[in-house]
Amino acid sequence: MMKFMTTSAAAMMLVTGTAAHAAPITEAEVQAAQKVWGEGIVAIGKAYSDKGDYKTLATNHVDNLYAYDEGTVLFKPTKAAAQQFRLSKQDAISYFVTGVVNEDHGFALQPWSAVRFDNADIIIDGDSAVAMGNYFFTDANTGKEAKVEYTFGYVRGDDDQLLINVHHSAFPYQPSH
Repeated sequence: MMKFMTTSAAAMMLVTGTAAHAAPITEAEVQAAQKVWGEGIVAIGKAYSDKGDYKTLATNHVDNLYAYDEGTVLFKPTKAAAQQFRLSKQDAISYFVTGVVNEDHGFALQPWSAVRFDNADIIIDGDSAVAMGNYFFTDANTGKEAKVEYTFGYVRGDDDQLLINVHHSAFPYQPSH
């Protein structure tokens, strides 16, 4: 026997379940997520310098901004060689503040006074987005900027906030000649 859905039942499906995440990601949301990410990196380094609870800040940074609880995250940090990829939440936290990966020196502990994104472009694909460009980290001690190339992928979390599911960054290529 074939069942037909009433208009009100169909409308209810749009309000519940996966349809709640149907709103396309916007460029403004990506830019806001980038701003929050940069502010988090600065806050972790400041807490470290002030002898505060920087490890909790780093854990919250990864918990709130990365999609490890949603599924796979592909994370290739800037300063990683021996263990190039950080596919677990613990490995990501280690990169930012040291921990379980021996080569980690705590990227966020620098400390940095500012992080700014310069997007080459942002691709929006409905429920996902990819941003690529350069981001610049200002050293809190010297005021010098470090230029890093990045690609971030974003998806919506259960709370409709953007989460990073791809993070690749590297220093710009330096020709040997």
